[in-house]
Amino acid sequence: MRSALAQVREGMGPEAVILSSGTVGSQVEVVAAIDVELSRQFAVPERKVPDSAVREEPDVAGARRASSQLSESLVPVAPRAVAPAPAAVTIPAAAAHNDALANEMKDMRRMLEAQLATLAWNDMSRRSPVQAAMLKELAQLGISQVLAGSLARKIPGNLNFTAARRFALATIARTLQVTGDRWLESGGRIAFAGPAGAGKTTLLAKLAARWVLRHGPRRVALVSADAVRIGAHEQMHMLGRLLGVTAHTVYDVAELPDLVESLSGQRLVLIDTAGASPRDPDLARRLRLIDPARTQIETSLVLPASIQAGAIEECMQMFAVARPGSCVITKVDEAVSLGGVLSALVQHKLPVAYLSDGQRVPEDLQPARAHVLVGRAVEIASRNGSTADDEVMQRRITGVPNARR
Repeated sequence: MRSALAQVREGMGPEAVILSSGTVGSQVEVVAAIDVELSRQFAVPERKVPDSAVREEPDVAGARRASSQLSESLVPVAPRAVAPAPAAVTIPAAAAHNDALANEMKDMRRMLEAQLATLAWNDMSRRSPVQAAMLKELAQLGISQVLAGSLARKIPGNLNFTAARRFALATIARTLQVTGDRWLESGGRIAFAGPAGAGKTTLLAKLAARWVLRHGPRRVALVSADAVRIGAHEQMHMLGRLLGVTAHTVYDVAELPDLVESLSGQRLVLIDTAGASPRDPDLARRLRLIDPARTQIETSLVLPASIQAGAIEECMQMFAVARPGSCVITKVDEAVSLGGVLSALVQHKLPVAYLSDGQRVPEDLQPARAHVLVGRAVEIASRNGSTADDEVMQRRITGVPNARR
């Protein structure tokens, strides 16, 4: 085959490749071709064909000349002109070999990373046992490894585990921002945005009921901007009749500014928007219409605690288009961990307004308190028996710097 390739390239040029080879009787057939575009790119000089020869494309004639030089055991080369192609032809066997080599390198890298993670975790456990134990404790709470590493590095070196644990939890509580009960005390114009099924409508009902119990049905309005969910508008008007407050409907978020302007005499305006997936292509457009600077509407992100930490981060990033000024955590009673929520709130510095932990209206709602949030996270982790063994910590430790030396 090396001899055949050499003869083909001698006749057709250095860009010639063997496309296939096979046995025909007792002989071997070799099919070769040349990439015309590649040939032009490398400026291969055109070979002249004698006038007596049949006029053909340069690569075809070259292939025929090469075939006459092959050994007797080879059938003359069957040349084929190749149409311009965007890339050079690759030999399947070589590609398969490269793929196998790449997979082998990936496996070796994973093995090395696992070994290094084991060594790093063992080294940390030996050099700073309190810091290692604190990292494991924070992992059991569901705290992200970035926040856990930051907290572990701040722990004074002279503390025992109990004191270090109190220090870390107190630091989280001090870092969390809360708004207090200002909506039910001072009012406002709040649009609730969040993923579908987050509990926005139930939250709005709880807040409206509490306002009526505290201030009466005057100077409060409900707005349904959910034109996606079936029966959403009717549900809002029914809630308004039960509470004795006015309820309004908009079929497009673009109508909100004018409606809110007409409700300027109301102290509290609660707006229910359509739930959406963070991957909804139309989500960004709808959220931009709720511009706090233009509409004087505060956007509050409704975040269910029952979703996974990765989904929480995705929601925070996608709904950031609406520039939320606060957050309401719902479905706390369904959560298996609050660590992901706390980590996202600390990272994005988003204040928490309320916690919703049930379906009862208006009982299952309370203003957010930082120490209560941290306490609920510890309680939920203890109730669910969350654990973090050495294997889990070895995977997490790769993103956490080594203990102080």
